[in-house]
Amino acid sequence: MHLDHADTDIYPQRHTYSSAADPRRPDGTRRALRIGLGGPVGSGKTATVAALCRALRDELSIAVVTNDIYTREDAEFLLRNAVLPATRITAVETGACPHTAIRDDISANLEAIEDLEDAVGPQGGLDIVFVESGGDNLTATFSKGLVDAQIFVIDVAGGDDIPRKGGPGVTTADLLVVNKTDLAPYVGSDLDRMARDARAQRGDLPVAFTSLVAENGVKPVVDWVRDRLAAWSAAHA
Repeated sequence: MHLDHADTDIYPQRHTYSSAADPRRPDGTRRALRIGLGGPVGSGKTATVAALCRALRDELSIAVVTNDIYTREDAEFLLRNAVLPATRITAVETGACPHTAIRDDISANLEAIEDLEDAVGPQGGLDIVFVESGGDNLTATFSKGLVDAQIFVIDVAGGDDIPRKGGPGVTTADLLVVNKTDLAPYVGSDLDRMARDARAQRGDLPVAFTSLVAENGVKPVVDWVRDRLAAWSAAHA
């Protein structure tokens, strides 16, 4: 196996590269940048991973680790959609609440990442590993020993009050993604309100609004990933 802040001038601390695990592999080569994706069930995490892989696979070397409680459902979705070769997608069956394997006992995910990097090899070394959490609630966060940056995905169909409700996933993720914006007129969600509430909760931490059914609908997230990789590469040259 394998809160709302009373003082809007106080914002959650930004995740930093220096707080993550060792950037070097045992052989001294730079490991891949690890980006975690979390969020509630049905928010579009797996679809976002698939869209990122399609957009970036021709320019970057990518692999994916998915997390599900008892199945390989998310990994199988990615495989069916052929977003990457099968050798670059692996699954962790957590056997417990999804946040356990991404925050509390990260050993299975670390092993899965190491296996992927060994399989790809240093000659075609990985640039990025996306680690997708199983569906969880607004408290889901990744251990800084597992990922270098994290994305939290919510969707407009879950209610436009989610950013205002906060929670660690919403307030501290390096990027908050508000997905399925195309559904807003049908579910009565106010995107402007969501943007205002997100700014109040997150300060200067970025927010991206996405619609994966639209052409280039994942572009804001793609641009953010490219920027993070550039910063990671420069910091660990």
